[in-house]
Amino acid sequence: MPEGQNREGIAGGRLPAGQYAHNFSDLHPPLDHHEALVESDRCYFCYDAPCMNACPTSIDIPLFIRQISTGNPIGSAKTIFDQNILGGMCARVCPTETLCEEVCVREIAEGKPVQIGRLQRYATDVAMSENKQFYPRAAPTGKTVAIVGAGPAGLAAAHRLARYGHDVTILEARPKAGGLNEYGIAAYKSVDNFAQAEVDYVTAIGGIDIQNGKALGRDFQLSDLVRNYDAVFLGMGLGGVNALRAEGEDADGVTNAVEFIAELRQASDLASLPVGRRVVVIGGGMTAIDAAVQSKLLGAEEVTICYRRGQEHMNASEFEQDLAAANGVTIRHWLQPRRVITEGGKVSGIEVEYTAMDGDRLAGTGETLTLVADQVFKAIGQSFLPTALNGSGAAIELEAGRIKVDAQGRTTLAKVWAGGDCIFGGDDLTVSAVAQGRDAAESIHRTLTSNGRA
Repeated sequence: MPEGQNREGIAGGRLPAGQYAHNFSDLHPPLDHHEALVESDRCYFCYDAPCMNACPTSIDIPLFIRQISTGNPIGSAKTIFDQNILGGMCARVCPTETLCEEVCVREIAEGKPVQIGRLQRYATDVAMSENKQFYPRAAPTGKTVAIVGAGPAGLAAAHRLARYGHDVTILEARPKAGGLNEYGIAAYKSVDNFAQAEVDYVTAIGGIDIQNGKALGRDFQLSDLVRNYDAVFLGMGLGGVNALRAEGEDADGVTNAVEFIAELRQASDLASLPVGRRVVVIGGGMTAIDAAVQSKLLGAEEVTICYRRGQEHMNASEFEQDLAAANGVTIRHWLQPRRVITEGGKVSGIEVEYTAMDGDRLAGTGETLTLVADQVFKAIGQSFLPTALNGSGAAIELEAGRIKVDAQGRTTLAKVWAGGDCIFGGDDLTVSAVAQGRDAAESIHRTLTSNGRA
């Protein structure tokens, strides 16, 4: 067996030992105090701030930036946490280039927006480093709420409910809390175990019990929760991975990108993590970019993203696409998978078909191309698995394959709310999941109380 090859024939440890730490260092290093003051001074503090309207959690962005500019990062952090208790992670992973910063007046006038995300990180990092807790827990109400999933939606809901004095139990299927913040974010976007530090910060309010290794439909039923708790919030995200619908996609070497990212995030030694020499990623979203870039950073020689539509249709932002290109990833458009090619049961290539628009419909042209590959990642989206809901004894209505909710996050089943990626209308963003969890918690609190009292 050649040096550096594992049993699957996919190499690990291709780079010098110290290179891994460098490759996976912080993508956006934090601003120091002086840099934060200089950057905050660029803000116009708009009265009718377009950046605030673009934020899914409606953070008062001009106010928190003004507080930084006047030397009050703790006050700034409170302004952020008032709306988004996971503001530290959102500052790291939010696609600010397509949200608040895209509509910044500085961006429109000069092509250089105020660095809102990095300023938000500066303020929240200061508060968290000092363990500054802004929200004392209210007197216990005696009401209990079960939350399924310890991801962004579940954590945001739990914190808001705990603030009101309700007792919260979070049931999480994985060994760690955090959801996609822990398992689904590129390692260079969240370094130094920040996801777990944020979980600890959020739960420090008290009244939140997280039970790991508890999966809905396996270890407990929804009907049990409805019977034993005063309210239930579903925030379990998406458990299914969409199929390539290509011949041979079950071959050894074809991997779900989300599983690869999760494995990388939990790896204690990146040098031992196997990666192909020639990697092909199928998809056009953030997960595809994350899988492709991290493959390159692990030592893959060639990494190619194949996307079935044009560049302008990609869900990944222009910044993310540029990041991939800067790391040597090739992005090819108008290609869809047709057949996985194998040798001895292992991936040796993938046949892709050129696509084109036929009126309003995407269609294959019949012209094909074969790419050499020893590893193929599927990054074409995830799906909700509703089978775990069957134990409810009453159907929860779905819409387009996800849980249907009203404007307050209520499902069609009494006492049950939902938010995050598992609901219809979820857009797979951490910040949106936080907003949905927060707002559902407010609705739950109103339902559990009368005139503000339990």
